[in-house]
Amino acid sequence: MVLPVWHPDSLAARLPFLHRRGTLTRAVRGFFHDRAYVEVETPYAVAVPGEEVHLRPFATRRDHPDGTPENLWLHTSPEFAMKRLLVAGSGPIFQFARVWRNGEGSDLHAPEFTMLEWYRPGATMDSLIAETTDLLRSTLPPVVRCRGITTDLSRFERLTVAEAFARHVGVDLLAIGEDAAALATAAKARLRDNETWEDLFFRLLLERIEPALGRRHPTFLTHWPAAQAALARRDPTDPRVAERFELYVCGIELANAFAELTDPIEQRARFLTDRARRHAMFGPDWTLDEDFLAALEHGMPPSAGIALGFDRMAMIASGADRINQVLWLPPAVEVNA
Repeated sequence: MVLPVWHPDSLAARLPFLHRRGTLTRAVRGFFHDRAYVEVETPYAVAVPGEEVHLRPFATRRDHPDGTPENLWLHTSPEFAMKRLLVAGSGPIFQFARVWRNGEGSDLHAPEFTMLEWYRPGATMDSLIAETTDLLRSTLPPVVRCRGITTDLSRFERLTVAEAFARHVGVDLLAIGEDAAALATAAKARLRDNETWEDLFFRLLLERIEPALGRRHPTFLTHWPAAQAALARRDPTDPRVAERFELYVCGIELANAFAELTDPIEQRARFLTDRARRHAMFGPDWTLDEDFLAALEHGMPPSAGIALGFDRMAMIASGADRINQVLWLPPAVEVNA
């Protein structure tokens, strides 16, 4: 029987997961308050939602008091806004932000969801990994089980993207470079029609690498190719890679993090590259975020920051199988089992 999400039986089925989510929220806030972070709120409707190539934002419009219209977008992340606060001298900050990504929906995806983001001036990728490990161990049970996978938090694995490709695909990713045909040959994969190096990189990542990550223990997948880390600084010891990591727990991609790029010249160049690719696929959209680039020009302190899918963390904490189980009013109907 299919029930609307407001039906008492539908809510009753979600309540155990939602109560665990509430406990988790309080524990996470306490973790950051104890570490002298300040909780912030930034606007959801913005002039520039980001420069990601493949994320699709929701469009909206503001009517000014004089009747002048202004096209706005529901942000896909509060990252640009929070970095502006770092420039202004906010110090370490965190936020539970509602974010929107159009066209998404699955057991692990919702078009509107909660992102937990935090940024600390002076942090490095290594110190952010250590802090993220402390957060999970402080707020989750020692052993978690979600979607049929049991993960022990007593040990966290670190693996570079190059190491992951060597282990699970059998290729030397960095030696090959951004050559789609060479990567396909080395990986013994058929290069599809019009498939770019980036397309093939993510196909191999999704099909051969991600299924092995974050299962027995959580995995930090670090040092991504520089082309796949538009907001992260390059590793000073190897400019082919950037100081980015993703975190996997119970086989779920939980977080994405950077040692932040603070160079406004390099950031502008990366933005222009991504905009050209996005416009070639989807057509023109919003203007370049000159205000953000001006903030970087003014000077952002060396920092590291992370975006963690809080609904997915609530799934892991509660043992839920679907993201709708940890949402008070999911966007779709549920089946009453």
